Amino acid sequence: MLGVSFSGSRPGNLGVKDGRLAPPKRSPNCVSSQADPQDREHFIEPIAFSGSMDRLKKILLEMQGATLVEEKPDYLYAEFKSRLLGFVDDVELLKLGGVLQVRSASRLGRRDFGVNRKRIEVLRKLLA
Repeated sequence: MLGVSFSGSRPGNLGVKDGRLAPPKRSPNCVSSQADPQDREHFIEPIAFSGSMDRLKKILLEMQGATLVEEKPDYLYAEFKSRLLGFVDDVELLKLGGVLQVRSASRLGRRDFGVNRKRIEVLRKLLA
């Protein structure tokens, strides 16, 4: 049986530009701490974090399905691949002062059944 994968293409708009992550997608399968706080569908609180980027990277890579794509002194970009169908979500973490600005978005589809929000909340608990 051939493996099925819904990985999609890596977005070209990711990364840090002028201290900001890419804006959230219009679809409901994306959360961002830099979205408008009134946008309850996309906004998620940044994560309080004063630890090292090495600690952050270690915890991130222990999460199921994570692969590190890019690492800079204050920025990590990882892909999370689902086990069953190989859907890929892009997760970006930007350390600014004592907080992590976060963005987690599905590459394909419209709905994510809250997976991206849950992932960030799990990370928040792991870093607490």
